[in-house]
Amino acid sequence: MQRLRRFKKSWKAVIIGFFTVFTLFYIGIIEPNWIEVRPISLTLPHLAPEFEGYKIVQLTDIHADKWMSPDRLSHVLQIANQQNPDLVAMTGDYVTRAVEKYAPTLSVFEQLTPKDGTLAVLGNHDNYSNPYTLIDIMHQAGVKVLWNEVQEIQRGDVTLAIAGSGDVISGHDRLPHIMARMPLAGAGILLVHEPDFADKAAATHRFDLQLSGHSHGGQIKLPFVAVRRITPKLAKKYPSGLYKVDDLWQYTSRGVGLASRVRVRLNCRPEVTVLTLHAPPQAA
Repeated sequence: MQRLRRFKKSWKAVIIGFFTVFTLFYIGIIEPNWIEVRPISLTLPHLAPEFEGYKIVQLTDIHADKWMSPDRLSHVLQIANQQNPDLVAMTGDYVTRAVEKYAPTLSVFEQLTPKDGTLAVLGNHDNYSNPYTLIDIMHQAGVKVLWNEVQEIQRGDVTLAIAGSGDVISGHDRLPHIMARMPLAGAGILLVHEPDFADKAAATHRFDLQLSGHSHGGQIKLPFVAVRRITPKLAKKYPSGLYKVDDLWQYTSRGVGLASRVRVRLNCRPEVTVLTLHAPPQAA
């Protein structure tokens, strides 16, 4: 009888050990590399018929470091190119603090092939050391960084305005400056790293859509634990996914990188977002 008890205990230990090792392997290796291509279809009330079906690929929270190497980032960019985007929009945190050390990884952005180019804004991590080094490398790779600026995309006589805000946590956002540069008519899209800025963006009633990152979707999503409890400041109200804030659509992507102190993902796969925009029926 004692021998049988010892045998059962041994098997329990083996099973527990197996599941522990598998869980650590899954959250540390499998899920962080298991990229989801997430399609989102949105009707924007001010989108002109000329932009019907316009496709934007959003990339965010890359966090170039030892883990997010040039090869791993190239794989992400290959997935983005496969979506045949009109525009790539990137919403911040391209490095993990050490800009001078890891910003050269971003030179692979030159591999992106969207029809209308690549637009980007900076995040809080990008401002922790020297953002100008980062901006210079991104510009050389063909990425235009918007710092409280507006880029207009033309289709005939109509315009789609893409605005980019300076990082909010770093105190570089200048919404009145952006508003002064927005065209009077046509759809408007705001790129800003922190999703909870949507309340201020919606109050202007000038933007149809805001794209953000910052939260990583929490990276670890446990049952019965609200995502907002484990996300950083300014990502508590709109931590992951699609929201309607007044007349504004807000989308928060889970991003593709990992936080420097949390090197795992659980029930929160990295994400390449593919947004297909539609004109309202009466416009079409």
